[in-house]
Amino acid sequence: MTISSRPAGRSVQLMATCLCDAFFDSVAKATVEVLEHAGCDIEFPENQTCCGQPAFNCGDWPASREVMRHTVKVFEGEKPVVVPSGSCAAMLFHGAVLEFEKETDLPAVKHLASRSWELADFLVNGLGIQSWPGRFPARIAFHRACHTRGTGSGDAALQLLQSIQGLEVVPFGEAEQCCGFGGTFSVSFPHVSSSMGCLKLEHITAGNPDFVVSGDMSCLMHLGGLAERSGKPVKPLHFAQILQSALHTHA
Repeated sequence: MTISSRPAGRSVQLMATCLCDAFFDSVAKATVEVLEHAGCDIEFPENQTCCGQPAFNCGDWPASREVMRHTVKVFEGEKPVVVPSGSCAAMLFHGAVLEFEKETDLPAVKHLASRSWELADFLVNGLGIQSWPGRFPARIAFHRACHTRGTGSGDAALQLLQSIQGLEVVPFGEAEQCCGFGGTFSVSFPHVSSSMGCLKLEHITAGNPDFVVSGDMSCLMHLGGLAERSGKPVKPLHFAQILQSALHTHA
């Protein structure tokens, strides 16, 4: 599934996600700075909550629908809804449509889905930005989150990152393999989740990167926690934080 054909605008609504609210406020701040540099006017609805993905993944679709109905009301209108999280964006434009297939409010959900973008995809395929200014002298391993497969997000993020001076993207084995987090999967099957994450980290750290970078904060939280506990010298970083940091070096 691709969302690259959706119409873009310069005035956007920002959905910061639960993960930004609880753990990654720095990613929300970086996203705002990046969007402002791209010429966007940003609207941040303060009564936004969750995309409903946790309940959706657990099979509790009635509860997930209630959350999504609130989200549809909060993000009403015609402006693009930009999300700095591949999994949350995928919930808006894919998961929500599935769970509302037999519901009377499907048209409103589809309307939100048609306006929802993951951040990198919006910058490159929505706004047409082909490169990013500044420097970020570091070696990074880029993790493609499972929820971004079939979208333009991974390629878009890599395009911007590879255009930054001083940044080197380090290849690693089994790059398409899941990190093992899987949202509630990591709670239901913690040992399997941890084993998958550790295997992923072995491949990532083999190339001695300074950072593991992704567009999905849940993956970064999982990999970062495993790396810290195992003493592996690699730190998690959202790609928006790199774009933000590079801006600060650009005169």
